[in-house]
Amino acid sequence: HEAEEAVLPRPVRRSFLPSQRAGGSRRAVTVCAISVNEFKTGLTIEIDKAPWRVVEFLHVKPGKGAAFVRTKLKNVITGNTVDKTFRAGEKVDLAQMEKSTKQFTYMDGDQYVFMDMETYEETRLGRDDAWAKFLKEGMEAAVLEWEGKVIGVELPRTVALEITETTAGDKGNTKSGGGDKPATLETGHVVTVPLFVQEGEEVIVDTVTGKYVERAKKK
Repeated sequence: HEAEEAVLPRPVRRSFLPSQRAGGSRRAVTVCAISVNEFKTGLTIEIDKAPWRVVEFLHVKPGKGAAFVRTKLKNVITGNTVDKTFRAGEKVDLAQMEKSTKQFTYMDGDQYVFMDMETYEETRLGRDDAWAKFLKEGMEAAVLEWEGKVIGVELPRTVALEITETTAGDKGNTKSGGGDKPATLETGHVVTVPLFVQEGEEVIVDTVTGKYVERAKKK
C-alpha cells in the first residue's frame, strides 16, 4: 500500500525548559515560536540566524487589506535597528537563549561584572542602556546567552530605586494633587514622578517602559 505522509506538528509556544549545568545554577532555555500578535516590548526573536529585540510595535488594521504589525527591531549583537512589518498572525521563532540568574557585583572599568552566586563564575558585559540604567550593585538579573555568546541582561519587570535628586514640588504635594516633575534615580536614569515624591525616597520603576509606577513600600 501507499506510504502514509508524515504530518509534522506546527510549532507551539511552550514554557521554559530547565537546563542542568555543573554547579546547579538556575538556567532556562527558550524553545518555541510565537505569533507576532503576541509581541511585547523587550521580546527577543530570531530572524536570519540573528537575535533581534522588539523595541517598538504597532498593530495596524487598515480599512481595506490585511492587518499587519509594524515593528522596530534592534540587533542584539550589532546594535543596529531596522523597521520591519509582519503579517498579522505570522509566526516567528523566539531566540533560543539560555538564562542564568547572576548578581551584578561591581564595575571593572566600563565592564559590568555579574557573578553566579553558586559557582562564583564571573560574566562581563559592556553597557547597554536597555538594562544598565536600572541596574544597581547587588541586584540579581538574568544573563542571556545565545549560541554560547553572552548577549544581554533581562531585569525583573519592576525594580525599586532611590531618588537622589529632585525638586521639592511646592504645589500639588499630595497623593491626590496633580502635576509631575523629573527625578534622578541612584543609577543616573531620570524618570517623571508625581510632585509628592521626595528626594531620598525609593520608587518602583517599570524596566520595560522606563516609567515610575509607585512609591516603594517602606521596609
